[in-house]
Amino acid sequence: MSATKWVYYFGEGDKSQKALLGGKGANLSEMTNLGLPVPPGFTITTTACIAFQKEGKWPAGLPEQVENNITMLEAQLDKKLGASKDPILLSVRSGAVISMPGMMDTVLNLGLNPSNVKSIGKAANNMRWAYDSFRRFIQMFADVCLDLPRSEFEKVLDMVKEQKGVKLDTDLDEAAMEQVCAEFLNLFKKLAGTEFPSDAREQLRIAINAVFKSWNNPRAIKYRAMNYIPDDLGTAVNVQAMVFGNMGEDCATGVGFTRDPSTGENVRYGEYLMNAQGEDVVAGIRTPLNINDMKTRLPTIYKELMGIFDLLENHYKDMQDIEFTIQNYKLWLLQTRNGKRTANAAVRMATEMVQEGLIDRKTAVLRVSPDQIEKLLHDQLDPKALKVANAIAKGLPASPGAAVGQVVFNSEDAAKWKAAGKKCILVRLETSPEDIGGMEAAEGVLTARGGMTSHAAVVARGMNKCCIAGCSALNIKHHATSAKLAGKPIKEGDWMSIDGSSGKVYLGKLPVVKPDVGGSVGTLLEYADSFRKLGILANADTPKDAKVARGLGAEGIGLTRTEHMFFEKERIQKVREMILAFDKAGRERALAKLLPFQRSDFHGILGAMNGLPVVIRLLDPPLHEFLPHTAGEIKSLAYSLGRDLKEVEAKVESLKEFNPMLGFRGCRLGVVYPEISAMQIRAIFQAAVALSRAGKNPYPHIEIPLVGNLKEYLPLKKLVLKIAKETGAEGLVKYKVGTMIEIPRAALNADNLAKECDFMSFGTNDLTQMTCGFSRDDAGSFLKHYTSKKIYVRDPFQSIDQQGVGKLMKVCVGLARAVNSHIDIGVCGEHGGDPTSVEFCHRIGLDNVSCSPYRVPVARMAAAHAALKYGTTVTESAALTVRSKL
Repeated sequence: MSATKWVYYFGEGDKSQKALLGGKGANLSEMTNLGLPVPPGFTITTTACIAFQKEGKWPAGLPEQVENNITMLEAQLDKKLGASKDPILLSVRSGAVISMPGMMDTVLNLGLNPSNVKSIGKAANNMRWAYDSFRRFIQMFADVCLDLPRSEFEKVLDMVKEQKGVKLDTDLDEAAMEQVCAEFLNLFKKLAGTEFPSDAREQLRIAINAVFKSWNNPRAIKYRAMNYIPDDLGTAVNVQAMVFGNMGEDCATGVGFTRDPSTGENVRYGEYLMNAQGEDVVAGIRTPLNINDMKTRLPTIYKELMGIFDLLENHYKDMQDIEFTIQNYKLWLLQTRNGKRTANAAVRMATEMVQEGLIDRKTAVLRVSPDQIEKLLHDQLDPKALKVANAIAKGLPASPGAAVGQVVFNSEDAAKWKAAGKKCILVRLETSPEDIGGMEAAEGVLTARGGMTSHAAVVARGMNKCCIAGCSALNIKHHATSAKLAGKPIKEGDWMSIDGSSGKVYLGKLPVVKPDVGGSVGTLLEYADSFRKLGILANADTPKDAKVARGLGAEGIGLTRTEHMFFEKERIQKVREMILAFDKAGRERALAKLLPFQRSDFHGILGAMNGLPVVIRLLDPPLHEFLPHTAGEIKSLAYSLGRDLKEVEAKVESLKEFNPMLGFRGCRLGVVYPEISAMQIRAIFQAAVALSRAGKNPYPHIEIPLVGNLKEYLPLKKLVLKIAKETGAEGLVKYKVGTMIEIPRAALNADNLAKECDFMSFGTNDLTQMTCGFSRDDAGSFLKHYTSKKIYVRDPFQSIDQQGVGKLMKVCVGLARAVNSHIDIGVCGEHGGDPTSVEFCHRIGLDNVSCSPYRVPVARMAAAHAALKYGTTVTESAALTVRSKL
C-alpha cells in the first residue's frame, strides 16, 4: 500500500491546499466544511497527475485509494456505482492550481449505459431526461476520452432535429432522444471500432486518464504559454456525484458572479438556463436568462443563492465565480473560485473593496497584476468618432475595450493574419476551447451566440480581449467563410470596429485613442507607490514624451536618446555634413549649426521635467545610420560640402562597417572626435543655465555610452567638467556624470568605473546582444524556436535573461556598491517595463528602472509587487562577497 495520499474526500482538505488539490478541489472541500450544499465526491491530487505524466500509468496505491473513496461515496448516498437500478452517476472534472477555464476536459453523467438508462428514467419518472443525459455522456466520452470527432455526433443530432421539425435540443421528445442515443451508440462503434463501454469503473478509469492527459492538450499548452503558467503543476481530478439541471422545469443550471466581472460594479451578476446542464450555459448554444429573472421565477432559491454569494465573497474576500445546479427545486454548488475579470473590473473591485473594509491596501495592490495595468492602457474607440458613427448591430458587451481589424472567420486564419502583421477581428457563430489561439491572435471577438458567461466571454475577459457575444443580428454558420450582419454581407478582409464596453458593432475603421489613467486606476497606483522601493523613470526623446511620462507618474527621465533628435529632415543634412567633414574645422562648422537645435531640445525636456532627473545619453549609434544612401542624397551633400561627387562617394564608402553595432559608435566617437561630444555637452549646460536663470530647477545627468574601459570614460568626464565651468553651469546647475553599462567588460570592471561615476544605467538591449551573442535584428529567426524548446524561458530581448545577463548585472552591482555605496544604478530600455524584469531589478538592489512613457504605470505596479513579495533588496554587504570571489 502506498504511503502517499493520492485521494482526498471532500471535506478532508481546505482552501489552503490549492497546490495539491487544485483550485476546484480545494474550494469544494472548503465549501463542504462550511456546510454549504455540495454534492459529495473526492479529489485526485495534482501529484498523482504529475506521476501519471512521468510514468504513463497510475502511481502505486492510486487504484486502491480511488476504490476506497468510491466506497465512501456509495455509503454516503446509499447507492452503488454501476448498479442496474438507481446507480450513482458521476462527473469527472479537471481542476488546476491556476484557473484555466475551458482548457482541460470534463466528463458528465458517467455511469450510464444501455442497460441502466431505462431504469434510471423510470425511477425518476422522466425517460426523456434519462435519454438526454445518456446522449450527452456518449458524445462527451467519445470526444474527451477517445478523441472521436464531436462534429460527427452533432451531425446526427441536427439530422434528428431536422426530421422532427424542431430547432432546439429541448424540443426533442422522449422518443426522439431515444433515437439519438441509438444513433450515437452506432456511430461510436463505427468510429471507435468497439462497443460503448458499459462497466462504470472502466468508464471512470478511462475518464480520469483523459483528464490527466488533457493537462497537455494543445489548447492547455497554449493557454499556459500565454499566461506564463508553469508546465509542471499538473491538474487535479474531481470525481463528484451528479446533480441534474435538465430533469424538467423545476431544474436549472447557471453561473454567477458576486460582482460584475466586466465592470467591477458591486452587483450580483450571472446567467442560468432552465432544464439544462452546465455545458449548455458555457457553450452558448441557448441564450440564457439573467440571474435576476430568478427572483420571480424561483424566489426561494434566489434568496438562498444570494445569501451564499454574500457568504462566499466575505469568506474568500474576493469576487467569486460560482457554478450551481438546481435539481427538483434543490440548490447545489458545483464550484467557487476567484472569478476572472477584466482589467477595468480588477482595479475597480480592488479599490472599492478597500473602501468597504473587506481588504487592505496591500491586498488590493497584489490583486491587480502589472499586466492588467498594461491592458488598461490599450486603445479605445475615439468618443468624437462615435458621436457620428452608426452602429450596424449590437450584442452583449462581454469584455470591454475596443478592437479595429479585418474580419476573419476561423482561428487558423486569425493566427496567420497576426503572423503577417495584420490586425483582425475573429467572427464566429460561437467559440470553443479550440479557438484559444485565434482569440489570442485577434484584436477582438464577435460571436452570434452565447451570453455573458459563454466561453467567448469568459476567455476574452481573462485575456482582457475586447469581445461582443450573442449578437443576434449576425447570421453565420459553423465553418463559414462569409456572413451577414443586420442583413448586410460581410466577407473576409472587411474592416470592422467593435466596442466591447457598449456591445456595438461598426463597419469600417474607426479611430482609436489612448485612455485616461485616473479614477480607480490612479487610486490603486497611489497605493502601489506607497509600497515600492524602485524609482520609476521614463525613456523620452521629446518634451511631449516627457510631459506624457510625467503625467503617468514618471519620477524623471532615465534615457534621452539624442540621436533620435537628428533624423528630422532639416537636421539630417547638417548631421551628414558633420560626419563627412574632411577635417576638424569642417566638423566644427557643421556642429555649430546643430548646437541651437540640441539646445532647444534639451531646454524643452529639462523644463518639462522641472526638478526631476533627466539622463541624457551622448550620441551612441553607429555613424552609418546617418549616411546618405541614394545617389540624389549623396549629390546634394557634395554640393553642400563644396566637394567633388566622387570624393564624397569615396568618403561614404569608407565609413561603412561590417559589424556597425560593434563598430565606431558611443564613447568611441567622443574619444576620436571630442568636438562632437563637446557640442552636445555645451547644448545641455546652456539649456540648463537658461532654465536656472528663469527660476526653473533642471537636473541633467550626462551619460557617456558604450564605455568598456575607464580610460575611455575619463577624458569625456573631464570634458563635461570643463564645459560646465565654461558655460557657468558649475555651481548654478545641479548635475551628474555617469555611464551606461552595455558591454560585459564594463560590468566586470564596475569597481573601477564606480569610483568615477555618479550613476550607472544598464543598457540591457546591447548588454543582452553582447552577453548572449545574439544580434537583436537577426535573432527573431531562431529565438521563437529557442523559447518553444525552453532553451530560454522568454525572449531575452523582452525579459532579462536572469541566468546570463542577470548574473552579470548582479556582479556589476556588487562591485560598484563595494567602492561607492551611494552610486545610483538603474536600467533603461524596454526591459524596464517588463514586470518580470522589474521584479529582478528590485531583487538585485537597483535604484530605478526606466521604460517607455505608456509603460510607466505598469512599472509602478510591478515595483510594488516586487517590494511586497520580496521586501528588502540585496544588501551592500553582498558586494564584498561578489568582489572577493572575483
